[in-house]
Amino acid sequence: QVQLVESGGGLVQPGGSLRLSCVASGFNISRVGMSWYRQAPGKERHMVATIARFSTSFDYKDSVKGRFTVSRDNDKNTVFLQMNNLKVEDTAVYYCNAGTKDFVVYPDSWGQGTQVTVSS
Repeated sequence: QVQLVESGGGLVQPGGSLRLSCVASGFNISRVGMSWYRQAPGKERHMVATIARFSTSFDYKDSVKGRFTVSRDNDKNTVFLQMNNLKVEDTAVYYCNAGTKDFVVYPDSWGQGTQVTVSS
């Protein structure tokens, strides 16, 4: 059974930083690319960052390039998202899943997500 557990969100002021973690179980993340997605209120969920199986390539949403960094620890079956210089528009629930911008491997196994609120 696939499970994805996100953590690390919180309330932060503009310009602040957060580091999100996603622990996966039920599958080996080293076999797939992993992505972070986010969903703001009233909007669809979309990809924020993607990391290839062995960290050989990355893809980022344009608006987070230079501010967010995705990484992974395959031994711990965990993916991370370091978010710096956060902006109000980054406010959303953040999720992880196996997949890319255009394809989600486990669409029926989304975790509860972790809320990120950027506000002064």
